[in-house]
Amino acid sequence: MKVLVAGGAGFIGSHLCRTLLEAGHQVVCLDDLSTGRLANVGDLAGHARFEFLQQDARSAPLVSAEAIFHLASPASPVDYERLQLETLAANSLGTWRLADIAVQTGAKLTYASTSEVYGDPLVHPQDEGYWGNVDPVGPRSMYDEGKRFGEALLTAMRRTRGLRATIVRIFNTYGPGMRPDDGRVIPELVTAALAGRPLVLHGDGSQTRSFCYVEDLVAGLLRVGLDLDSEGGIFNLGNPEEVTIRQLAEAIIEATGSTAPIVSAPAREGDPQQRRPDIGRVQRQYGWSPIVDLRTGLRRTVAAWPPTPGLRGSDFAVAHG
Repeated sequence: MKVLVAGGAGFIGSHLCRTLLEAGHQVVCLDDLSTGRLANVGDLAGHARFEFLQQDARSAPLVSAEAIFHLASPASPVDYERLQLETLAANSLGTWRLADIAVQTGAKLTYASTSEVYGDPLVHPQDEGYWGNVDPVGPRSMYDEGKRFGEALLTAMRRTRGLRATIVRIFNTYGPGMRPDDGRVIPELVTAALAGRPLVLHGDGSQTRSFCYVEDLVAGLLRVGLDLDSEGGIFNLGNPEEVTIRQLAEAIIEATGSTAPIVSAPAREGDPQQRRPDIGRVQRQYGWSPIVDLRTGLRRTVAAWPPTPGLRGSDFAVAHG
């Protein structure tokens, strides 16, 4: 089928584009390159079934596709703190535009929401029925509330305009292709370990996360997003294997063979203390579960480090929509 991937030059989006092509689909990759990189899809240049459009989701052209994946938003703290208004716009106006396209073409839209909609959760693990504990004006609010608005918008458009849409709430994802400077904990710690610098934990390291390897995450996205006979659901996608940040740092020391020390720094404001998905719903409906454990995923990530440097503009034929 023909698939539009908004945010397709980002970390997860590029893996999604590549997997779709490998499965025989036609892919239109839309990305304004504010946080995505041409290098992420450089190996796809010239592929007969791949088209790249350098375009903001807010002004996306009318693409007649059967499925749309909306991943067009900054997703790491350093990016959405730098691009606060752009993050809000991507998840409001960008979502509105892509939903309009889906209504006009009859496509199914899959919206990449986030575990951040649960905020600093008071319920553990988090299932899709939990409403969250979110600070609407806190340091992460542009991302948290942007995603929550996107979910509300799509729900309203399903009720009033016949939109076919599904929401996936993505938990921490990692793997080859992450930017070393994107501010998320795994690239930050891997880069430090390989350079022999101290691995800095913000806080005492007791806060927990659940890390899903990107290939597993993409497999879940495809199960949900390419099921054109079903829509309207909300699904957590993540790995329920929960570890403390200190345990993560120790696993990265093991994967890299580094002798660098682990040190503590002041905690970041608004940093959630616990995060673990309940994935029972997607398991029951789609039979999806992650299969790559953290240590295996970290070894694969380290083996591919550092990511490919960015391409020059002349290295890639870019259409501007």
